[in-house]
Amino acid sequence: MKLIDIYRNAIKRGMSKDPRTAREMRQEFNKARGEYRKLKGPDKAAFDKERFSNPYADTRILYGDPQADIKTIMVGIDMEMPEILLADRLNEKGCPVDLVMAHHPEGTAWANFYDVMKLQIATLAKFGIPKSVGEAMLKDRMKEVERAVAPANHLRSVDTARLLDIPYMCCHTPADNHVNTYLQKMLDRKAPATLADVVALLKTVPEYADGLKKGSGPRILIGDPKKKAGRVFVDMTGGTEGPKKIFPRLSQAGVGTIVCMHLSEEHFRHAKDEFINVIIAGHMASDTIGLNLLLDQLQKIDKDLKIIPCSGFVRVKR
Repeated sequence: MKLIDIYRNAIKRGMSKDPRTAREMRQEFNKARGEYRKLKGPDKAAFDKERFSNPYADTRILYGDPQADIKTIMVGIDMEMPEILLADRLNEKGCPVDLVMAHHPEGTAWANFYDVMKLQIATLAKFGIPKSVGEAMLKDRMKEVERAVAPANHLRSVDTARLLDIPYMCCHTPADNHVNTYLQKMLDRKAPATLADVVALLKTVPEYADGLKKGSGPRILIGDPKKKAGRVFVDMTGGTEGPKKIFPRLSQAGVGTIVCMHLSEEHFRHAKDEFINVIIAGHMASDTIGLNLLLDQLQKIDKDLKIIPCSGFVRVKR
């Protein structure tokens, strides 16, 4: 399989699980084309044309020939300089690695990943939050995240891959869309009555069962095990945590429980003030589910494609 095919398949599959409609995503592409036409000089030369067909700023080929043949992928949650050096060491030991695939964004995908937070507007709309409200709340939060990532040295790992000539890509929101859809459908279908029932259901998922053994399994962060779960909102896609002021709106919309990967201390305080139950499913395990669902599709296309899991990722086939 070609590198470009792996990349394009990830985008296609991610879009198939996106909370936005196909029309809404086409509008984003048209908007990008309109922005490009108005630019001149260095700004036009620097414009990321991937925006014409890829709605995920946090998913990119970071280094490598798009036409490179890929037979073995080393996949992990955080694939940075140490993991790229590991890939080079494996190559030296006769275990070929044709591509390093990170889940969390790196390079320009990290610098611009806050842009995918717009996706949260559509997710919130499905739970009764008007799009105008979601958009207004996300605006300030996106600026906050943009300021937070701006000072980082985004290209350290990309430069390492370039110097070692190892193809390198990251796949963030397409994978997160998969785990978000997978869990929301499962919880809607099973309709667990209490928080304990929600946690018990999550523990039946192999990746969460594995996380439990490693001390990072599902747990109740806010609420009592016997408390009614009510309507469960899975919040696992859209780049990172959304606006802190969203919790009163979710409570008013009838959300009783949020199932998420992680929650900052500030978000925790806001959720607790609104008496919303929160279950932390586990960050690495949740990311792993999303990647596994994507990789299942890739290996259906190319049955000979080999996956080397590392950096918190555990391969589970479905």
